[in-house]
Amino acid sequence: MMALRPSRLLSKVKSLPLIRSGREVPRVCSQVTLQNAAVRSYVWGSYSRPFCMVQSSTFGPVRTLHTTAILGDEERTVKSPPFAESVSEGDIKWQKKTGDYVKEDEVIAEIETDKTSILIPAPAAGILGEFFVPDGGKVTAGIDLCKIKITGAPTQQPSKPTAATPPPPPPSKQAPTPPIPKVAPPPPALPNQPFASPPPPPPPNGGLAIPPSSEGSREEKRVKMNRMRLRIAQRLKDAQNTNAMLTTFNEIDMSNVIEMRNKYKDEFQKKHGYKLGFMSPFVRAAAFALQDQPIVNAVIDGSEIVYREYIDISVAVATPKGLVVPVIRDVQGMNYAAIEKAINDVGEKARTGTLAIEDMDGGTFTISNGGVFGSMFGTPIINPPQSAILGMHAIIDRPVAIKGKVEIRPMMYVALTYDHRLIDGREAVLFLRKIKSAVEDPTVLLLDV
Repeated sequence: MMALRPSRLLSKVKSLPLIRSGREVPRVCSQVTLQNAAVRSYVWGSYSRPFCMVQSSTFGPVRTLHTTAILGDEERTVKSPPFAESVSEGDIKWQKKTGDYVKEDEVIAEIETDKTSILIPAPAAGILGEFFVPDGGKVTAGIDLCKIKITGAPTQQPSKPTAATPPPPPPSKQAPTPPIPKVAPPPPALPNQPFASPPPPPPPNGGLAIPPSSEGSREEKRVKMNRMRLRIAQRLKDAQNTNAMLTTFNEIDMSNVIEMRNKYKDEFQKKHGYKLGFMSPFVRAAAFALQDQPIVNAVIDGSEIVYREYIDISVAVATPKGLVVPVIRDVQGMNYAAIEKAINDVGEKARTGTLAIEDMDGGTFTISNGGVFGSMFGTPIINPPQSAILGMHAIIDRPVAIKGKVEIRPMMYVALTYDHRLIDGREAVLFLRKIKSAVEDPTVLLLDV
């Protein structure tokens, strides 16, 4: 294309059509630019036609060229995710309803299984369509759950104009108040006879008095148990019916642990990024005691005893939906920092409901800390197929005898419930004493005594 003078170029510009928004972008063949105007030509099949793009600073506001993806009526089907091998089905709980707009990865449903809950996110932003499974219905892996119509951002409905509030009525003129008499009027004369009280009204229902109703409602409400609660109830009852459970007790002086925590908690949190709690000393002491008494780490399988060479400790965590026991694996090779990190990770997953089935599978020993709720004493129930469980309780200042003197020390009762079919009383008592010594004096762990 040959160059044009400014006057002729501007006259040409006025006669050329502008690009409309939303049209297909053509292939530009040639361009000539002069001052603030540009003339281009494009090829539409075999026909060549010029068009114009003008900067708004010279010729005022113009339409701009932009392109968007045309989604149309695209729909996707949301399917149930795959389950673990030990889980065959679950109950779905919808958190959205048909017609709701959802963003990408926004949770639209939750599948409750025997062990955990599985969140169902939206695959893309759009409007939820037909639901194939009702709320509370049973679902299996891979089935269709619902449809979602892929759309862009939700259209905002124009807000309705609010009716103008009527002006307040004018204040009414108040009547003038009468003047206050200077002398009070004399009191009325009292009658000579006493007042007669009116007779009480006759009670309804043929003269039978009705007692006053007590405050509060006496209604009853039935709520279906979720799968996790049903599974917990079944497992706990199976543990009572299968194991010959016996509990032994001891007490631990927490003075050294509290002193160590108060001394190093700031440096520990600054270096590792999480707090130093009381669970890590007990988990490490339990691993040390399990290595000393391997029978507590074993389990009965039919007519055989299975000895595990590894130590996986389950930590009981209370959630709004029930008790879950995520597993910390290979504790025998961990120190306090590694144990605290693992506890923080599984605890965060439990609180946010993102625990997977793999996080709770296995476990050779369980620790339950009822002391966080203020429990002073209790007998925990074995978590099958394990053979023992340690129960921690609240730390309470009590008078104890220390070298012939009475001192106030922070004390904790601990309880060990074990399967008496496999573990004798001697091994159980020695195991609990080993935990006591390792918690009260962590030097025992270093010296391996």
